[in-house]
Amino acid sequence: MSERKVLNKYYPPDFDPSKIPKLKLPKDRQYVVRLMAPFNMRCKTCGEYIYKGKKFNARKETVQNELYLGLPIFRFYIKCTRCLAEITFKTDPENTDYAMEHGATRNFQAEKLLEEDEKRQQREREEEELNNPMKVLENRTKDSKLEMEVLENLQELKELNQRQASVDFESMLQKYKDYEEEMKRREKEEDEREMKMMMELSQKRRCLEESDSDEEAVRAPPKDAIKSNPTDILSENPELQRKKQKTESWERSVGKLSCKSQLAGLVVVKKPSEKQESPISNGTLMGQAPYKPARSPASSNPPGAGDVKKQEVSSSAAVPASTVASSLSLLGAYSDSESD
Repeated sequence: MSERKVLNKYYPPDFDPSKIPKLKLPKDRQYVVRLMAPFNMRCKTCGEYIYKGKKFNARKETVQNELYLGLPIFRFYIKCTRCLAEITFKTDPENTDYAMEHGATRNFQAEKLLEEDEKRQQREREEEELNNPMKVLENRTKDSKLEMEVLENLQELKELNQRQASVDFESMLQKYKDYEEEMKRREKEEDEREMKMMMELSQKRRCLEESDSDEEAVRAPPKDAIKSNPTDILSENPELQRKKQKTESWERSVGKLSCKSQLAGLVVVKKPSEKQESPISNGTLMGQAPYKPARSPASSNPPGAGDVKKQEVSSSAAVPASTVASSLSLLGAYSDSESD
């Protein structure tokens, strides 16, 4: 099976290339080629920027009557991407570059200017050394000094690199991490120690408070013992509590009014006279009430009742413990007489 793309053509045995007619083409004929912009340029018609490396379908031709050391010079025609104006530039084999010819301006290139300046200085120096041997010696001394300075700088850079190479940055970072971890651990231990101290102090205070409360509970009587009397129930009445508060406020402001007179200790109790009847003769021990005259309704208290009461109180205070029953009977008889 034959190949699809054949490169070698078949020439018959009777082929004669001299019989092929030659085409007479003009020397300034143009070819369509694909190229990229060799430098940055700006269109003069519309001001569009065309950057280096932009692709174009250009027309190529050979420049007539221009050669550089037998090398032909080519011209290229491109169109602006915005206004379709024609731009031309050609090759510059002398400077191994391209030269702008028509339709655009080349942008500033510092690198090219620097290279041209260096070449110019080199040519001037060669011309001076060609005719002046002293200039050659001076240039050599300058070059040697410059070379020594460059070597010294290079040696310093090498020493600096060796110093930096001797330092292990990973070990430094590891040491720093270890130091940070140690500091964190110490801070944590200090915090724990402080917490323990605070807990101990709080426990001690709590124990002291509990011991104080226990001692107070032991010293103070229980509430049940305080309310052991049956008459204490009356103190729970709100009206009685209100009255008690009023009396307490009055006593704080004015003073306490004692029911006992200040001269009570100076009163001498009179001894019972012989003329008065004894309680046995009156029959009080037997539980009988003594005879008393009837009272008038106009006067509820007979004259001299207060004196009788005082005498009875004083006599009851003076009576020994053996006559307690007789005093109770007298009180009962007195109440019966009052009810009558």
